[in-house]
Amino acid sequence: MLPINELLLFSLAALGLVLTPGPNMIYLISRSITQGRRAGIVSLAGVLTGFWVHILLVSAGLTAIFMAIPIVYELLRWLGVGYLLYLAWEAIKPGSVSPFEVKNVVGTSSHDSTGKLFRMGFLTNVLNPKVAVFYVSFFPQFTRPEYGSLWTQNVQLGITQLLISATVNLLIVLSAARMARWFQARPSYIKLQKWLMASILTSLAVRMAIDKGK
Repeated sequence: MLPINELLLFSLAALGLVLTPGPNMIYLISRSITQGRRAGIVSLAGVLTGFWVHILLVSAGLTAIFMAIPIVYELLRWLGVGYLLYLAWEAIKPGSVSPFEVKNVVGTSSHDSTGKLFRMGFLTNVLNPKVAVFYVSFFPQFTRPEYGSLWTQNVQLGITQLLISATVNLLIVLSAARMARWFQARPSYIKLQKWLMASILTSLAVRMAIDKGK
């Protein structure tokens, strides 16, 4: 088991990661504002599941192998870029309904299925190679053979990061959801919000495309 001081240091790094604006935060805020609290929470469940996939890969040592093979990392990175651009296009393409647009009054029946909300949250996270890079970069700094099983230590770090991410993002979702009715009462702001989200998502995609992460 890891010492408390090591966990505290890692927790600070994990908190810095979750508070940094990125695809997960943008997606969760958008879902919560435009579709309400339930949509935000379901999307968060998808995001957290994506984190768990990364944690299992790192704990098994697979992600380190992927990072050592440039073509595998490049494939994952460009999948992430493509998905971000897809979300941006969905927000503004002519004649279609943006995934970020309010379709029903908050409090009525859901307009996107639970499966779709979960799936989009999952893909937004699991296709972000920066999460894998964070784990691969930080986990070895806090694990030591003398602390016991490296697998157990990695899982312990992963669960710590997952709990921090879940707590912070849940607070974000609950706060953002309160703005849903404000947007519902001002439909002209939906168009502005769509273009703003598309611009941010495109910027994130460009940043991911030009940043090799190595």
